Amino acid sequence: MNPIQVGVVMGSSSDWDTMQHAVQILQDFGISFDARVVSAHRMPDDMFTYAESAAGRGMKCIIAGAGGAAHLPGMLAAKTVVPVLGVPVASKHLSGVDSLHSIVQMPKGVPVATFAIGAAGAANAALFAVAMLANEDPALREKLEAFRAAQTEAARNMTLPTE
Repeated sequence: MNPIQVGVVMGSSSDWDTMQHAVQILQDFGISFDARVVSAHRMPDDMFTYAESAAGRGMKCIIAGAGGAAHLPGMLAAKTVVPVLGVPVASKHLSGVDSLHSIVQMPKGVPVATFAIGAAGAANAALFAVAMLANEDPALREKLEAFRAAQTEAARNMTLPTE
């Protein structure tokens, strides 16, 4: 079994609708990952243990999705040197803007890379993780280059509706 390279965590199971987009990208690229709920508010001791043990378990980064107050990415970043990629999850009240503001405003010394709100952010966080891993893995770099080339070709071949 391959060691887990990427952790995918979310504040609650309701965040799965967003975070599944990160998992799909990781699966498509054959990246080993662990996906779970690790709530900063409901299970802080578990969250601290998760963050503190991430480097020792061989994780290269953690993709953390959170809505509302969105403390999870920053709290993880405060407890590990493993890069944390924050994904704001849309909330029903403020459409994820509250989550975005919470994640992007980390204090100096607690870095969290912050992505777009929702599914696009989750997918891009996973692609960012793939790019980080591809720096040390030529085969993965080739897969990522092929993925990007396919995206470009699809955009070139896109047809627009005519009137």
